[in-house]
Amino acid sequence: MTNLPFPVQPMLAKAVDSVPEPDGVPGGLLYEPKWDGFRAIVRIEDGTCEIGSRGSKMLTRYFPELVDALLENLPGRCVVDGEIVVRQGEHGAERLDWEALSQRIHPAESRVRLLAGQTPSSFIAFDLLGVDDNDLTGVPFSRRRAALEGIGESFSAPVHLSQVTHDVELARRWLVEFEGAGLDGVVAKPLAAAYGPNKRLMLKVKHHRSADVVVLGYRVHKSGQGVGSLLLGLYDDGGELRNVGGISAFSDKRRLELVDELEPDVMRDDSGGVQLGATDRSRFASAKDVSYIRLEPRRVVEVRYDQMEGDRFRHTVQFERWRPDREARSCTFEQLEIPAAYDLSKVLA
Repeated sequence: MTNLPFPVQPMLAKAVDSVPEPDGVPGGLLYEPKWDGFRAIVRIEDGTCEIGSRGSKMLTRYFPELVDALLENLPGRCVVDGEIVVRQGEHGAERLDWEALSQRIHPAESRVRLLAGQTPSSFIAFDLLGVDDNDLTGVPFSRRRAALEGIGESFSAPVHLSQVTHDVELARRWLVEFEGAGLDGVVAKPLAAAYGPNKRLMLKVKHHRSADVVVLGYRVHKSGQGVGSLLLGLYDDGGELRNVGGISAFSDKRRLELVDELEPDVMRDDSGGVQLGATDRSRFASAKDVSYIRLEPRRVVEVRYDQMEGDRFRHTVQFERWRPDREARSCTFEQLEIPAAYDLSKVLA
């Protein structure tokens, strides 16, 4: 484990439209719930705990109550992959609370400590990358899971072991039933696969199509007040941030709030003036003003979309939530679900 770099880029999942059969990949699949929280890689070593997010953003300072619990529950030297969540609700009617979780990312130390008591977090462990001097990233997931279950026997709240099943029919029930508890879908993991940092080796089935995108800028509303639309981008294989569409369905109150929220990200020239950009003109509305206020590309938003047309969203997308746990550079085209090819003649027939 001493040679295992940290923070580790987590292994990722490719979107599919249904829960795959267990023999869909060589060596078979194991199914587990898809938790709706912050992906987190935890390292315990020399009496200290570090928590890295997807994109290597360090989350340790935001979850002091979790640090103590992880040190108590995990072995003295290990690296564990899992998810940070916040549970809310009465006993018997609990569900995951994304809004409460996202508010945990706050710059003020006093606020961090306050929220640690008001909305304490939990950690769901689902992979073991290293323990003691053993780097497990090169061994099959079946062995990593067995080793994780070995240390998970002594877990106590708020540290939990994610449940799994080999039963595809049970996994399909999870996809439907667990949505009521705020979970996000089902993940199918290849039992024979080594751990592939930043590689999409797993398969995920979600309740809707979504993507994490970078906010490039905004257009002022036609009324002259507030944000009319947010412009969105994704990084291509060459590292270029490309415009992929926009969000525009905001209430009048929200339009005004967004101006203040986005102010710290507004790009300015040497004289302090606002930097403007421009998108391509539509052939259907060539006279339309295509200028926009440029923003530093660091704010990430999750959107819901229906389909792609080329390298852009086919329609205006829907705002889902801010993603303070995501680094902008990690938002690439690779995450998008590409529908499987199908012969149109079969549809017409």
